[in-house]
Amino acid sequence: MAANETHYTLALPVFDKPVKLLVVVAPYYKDIADNLVAGARATAAACGAEVEVIEVPGALEVPTAIALAERQAKFDGYVALGCVIRGETTHYDTVCNDSSRAISLLGLQGACIGNGILTVENRAQAEVRADPAGQNKGGGAAAAALHLVALSRKWATQTKGIGFRA
Repeated sequence: MAANETHYTLALPVFDKPVKLLVVVAPYYKDIADNLVAGARATAAACGAEVEVIEVPGALEVPTAIALAERQAKFDGYVALGCVIRGETTHYDTVCNDSSRAISLLGLQGACIGNGILTVENRAQAEVRADPAGQNKGGGAAAAALHLVALSRKWATQTKGIGFRA
């Protein structure tokens, strides 16, 4: 069972310039969303990052909000948060797959995104994963975004020169 395994976690990055994260959360399950946000805020604070939180109606709107912010605002990175609990229809599969795919595509276009949208079978699984004192998936998503911001900044300072690659 994966819950009993130990995992390696990267140390949080250190920044010499301010970092601004946008946390986009779908609060459909408000208590779970609040725990995810609390975990994300705490992790961001540990790096000295500034956080702005916005709410959207559901998990499918999270990537759209991030895309709008990427085009129209000034954020270094993004944290996608929400929870999708399996129901009786295939809507669960659509929401899980489409929100994840859209977030991945934004990342491939250069946005620094940590995906903390939980996709679970039941509420109990969501509660454990969202709990900042438990699996802290909100904090993990913020850490992922912060690591990508650090990587982006590292490579942004390197110049490639002109001409052919050596």
